[in-house]
Amino acid sequence: MTIEFSKTLRATTTPIPGVVLYDLPVHGDNRGWFKENWQREKMLALGLPDFAPVQNNISFNEKAGTTRGIHAEPWDKFISVASGKIFGAWVDLREGESFGAVFTAELDPSQAIFIPRGVGNAFQTLEDTTAYTYLVNDHWSADAQGQYTFLNLADESAAIAWPIPLEQAELSDKDKAHPRLADVTPMPAKKILVLGADGQLGKALRASYCGNETVEFVTRKCFDLTAEASYRGRNWKNYSTIINAAAYTAVDTAETPEGRKSAWAINVTAVANLAKVAAAHGITLVHVSSDYVFDGTLELHDEDEALSPLGVYGQSKAAGDAIVATVPRHYIVRTSWVIGEGNNFVHTMASLAGRGIAPAVVNDQVGRLSFTEDIAEGIQHLIETGANFGVYNLSNDGEPQTWADIAADVYELTGHSRDAVTGVSTEEYFKGKDAAPRPLHSTLDLNKIKATGFTPASAAERLREYLDK
Repeated sequence: MTIEFSKTLRATTTPIPGVVLYDLPVHGDNRGWFKENWQREKMLALGLPDFAPVQNNISFNEKAGTTRGIHAEPWDKFISVASGKIFGAWVDLREGESFGAVFTAELDPSQAIFIPRGVGNAFQTLEDTTAYTYLVNDHWSADAQGQYTFLNLADESAAIAWPIPLEQAELSDKDKAHPRLADVTPMPAKKILVLGADGQLGKALRASYCGNETVEFVTRKCFDLTAEASYRGRNWKNYSTIINAAAYTAVDTAETPEGRKSAWAINVTAVANLAKVAAAHGITLVHVSSDYVFDGTLELHDEDEALSPLGVYGQSKAAGDAIVATVPRHYIVRTSWVIGEGNNFVHTMASLAGRGIAPAVVNDQVGRLSFTEDIAEGIQHLIETGANFGVYNLSNDGEPQTWADIAADVYELTGHSRDAVTGVSTEEYFKGKDAAPRPLHSTLDLNKIKATGFTPASAAERLREYLDK
């Protein structure tokens, strides 16, 4: 066998989404050759997913013509040849438009290929004493075998042109008995798990993902974030993403002894449990944060601002953010002044207007509303576009306003006089009341999420639509 030495490390896409062929530099002399079969830093720079291999397997094949496959396992694989040469064939057996797509190539030790979960893998040795090696990102188990998907090597629709005809090749009886493509049940995609599905954001996520069977919604009754049993009773290998839409949000009650315990149990301890699960299983964790992680001294908050919470609620959210930031695959979505289905500030103001009440509303806190439909769409955008992991501010767009400005808009849009709303300072409004401290400036810089291609609607536009409903 002749090996081409000193190739440039290079990635080449294939007709199967996610399947990438690599040229590997092999360095040789009179003694033999050496190569870096897997080099994480260089591979990531070429765009290979950081798939975290946990097991290295080698298949030794004594004779040319040995043929194995077509097997699709529930994990990702990085395949290369240690010695000899193979003809490789890969068929997409995942649910979706690319189901049945085929790619073939000859591989020697100077090449490797990345095969995502659900893509059928097969090879035929072209030389004696061929060794075939692969890294996988999950441990083999007997239970996992029930999740395999198989295709017959001789399937007519795949029409793989095996160099050595199958009737002359070495095949196992099991491989001969695998089904044709028409009888294959495609491997389902990994699921997205939405926690807190009965809250304001959870309801918006239900609407955003309506009809998507790969998204699973669970409420507090079904999944108690504070109970260890909730984390043990689920097969986390079947999930790609967790969206944590659950939170303790009673800002003032959090200042009480019982409220403080509840805030930390849900916003910190439960988040730590989710972070452990996500890190252990390579799951993307989406966590919703708050403007309350800042003290509000800056008029505009970007994603790099140091955390500086004023009260217990803000402190618990800041602690949760710090935990989530340790998860390799994470999105922290920071919002402000959330409005969705259910009781909220806009709903309250509209109710007061309808009853002819003239309220006193705070006029020295400045920010923007965040409507849950835009938060949900922004989260979906980050996940589906594969945006860089990290923190993203996400509120609605437009000129910042005070709560009093927004209340006046609600009155006007519902056919009442703006003058019914009286502005008062935060200090005046909460005088004599047990209340948590509030940041006076809550406006979030949206440039980072806009750079990913997502521009939230203006708060004024969403307010009109919300009140029209």
